[in-house]
Amino acid sequence: MGYARKVGWVTAGLVIGAGACYCIYRLARGRKQNKEKMAEGGSADVDDAGDCSGARYNDWSDDDDDSNETKSIVWYPPWARIGTEAGTRARARARARATRARRAVQKRASPNSDDTVLSPQELQKVLCLVEMSEKPYILEAALIALGNNAAYAFNRDIIRDLGGLPIVAKILNTRDPIVKEKALIVLNNLSVNAENQRRLKIYMNQVCDDTVTSRLNSSVQLAGLRLLTNMTVTNEYQHMLANSISDFFRLFSAGNEETKLQVLKLLLNLAENPAMTRELLRAQVPSSLGSLFNKKENKEVILKLLVMLENINDNFKWEENEPAQNYFADGSLFSFLKEFQVCADKVLGIESHHDFLVKVKVGKFAAKLTERMFPKSQE
Repeated sequence: MGYARKVGWVTAGLVIGAGACYCIYRLARGRKQNKEKMAEGGSADVDDAGDCSGARYNDWSDDDDDSNETKSIVWYPPWARIGTEAGTRARARARARATRARRAVQKRASPNSDDTVLSPQELQKVLCLVEMSEKPYILEAALIALGNNAAYAFNRDIIRDLGGLPIVAKILNTRDPIVKEKALIVLNNLSVNAENQRRLKIYMNQVCDDTVTSRLNSSVQLAGLRLLTNMTVTNEYQHMLANSISDFFRLFSAGNEETKLQVLKLLLNLAENPAMTRELLRAQVPSSLGSLFNKKENKEVILKLLVMLENINDNFKWEENEPAQNYFADGSLFSFLKEFQVCADKVLGIESHHDFLVKVKVGKFAAKLTERMFPKSQE
């Protein structure tokens, strides 16, 4: 009886693995068509979310280019360093393992199948593979399959009903950055759905902590920022990020251009909500924030930052909250706004500034801010 039971378990594992590999291969063959579908369906609205404003930022995540398709499932161990003989051998073994896995998938796949959308039964097999496998390159391939299918609105409901949300969220605990990034991409695509957002909110604190502590400008950090941006399209869960706003400003100040723009999308969502205005003003900002307005900074970054500051200025009732202004600490965004005129004077004094529009926008915002903050001084 014991031997028969073991044979049964082994057979079941092989069936699940073969079915999941078949699903992954089907998706890989139709990858280009799937990307076109995602491009057509990329909306700024959350499914079934009536209070979502189209002006807010909603980020979709896609996979690597087609030219990177075979490389995407190759996982190199930490000791496979480039330039060493042992590292070269380890990388060769990793490529061989990935090639064998890919060929095994192809053997089990239907040669005439061009479908890019997996059925519920096939999605269930892929989810079982994600739940049971510990191989990074297999997890990566399975998560790519889920992420591409999660681009379709109807599949977001199916994956949720199959229990896929906690299965994918569990992968966030992995130390492998490639696998973690793919898991964040899946959750990002699934979060474009009101019911999925309601269930994913329990992971927001973990995603937020991982995002701010990840390596600066890394793929994991950008994927986490995209997921948090999607989760803040509506006002419902924005309060959960209140304690991390200072960290977002730190990332904005220290990150590269791509990181800056991604953080701005998140902060712009928060700035549109009047209920988050005090939390934004209370946040500590780096002293280098004012230097971003110099002539070397990207124009798009400056203009988006000004839009965010204008939203905060419009939402805050300066005269009504005058007694509470003393509670904002030094180094906060409130203090930065009070001294913004000094920053504006420097920008306006740069005759060789690269963009005339930036100078005009800075001057107008400085005048509007002064009028709102110090109305009595102008009477």
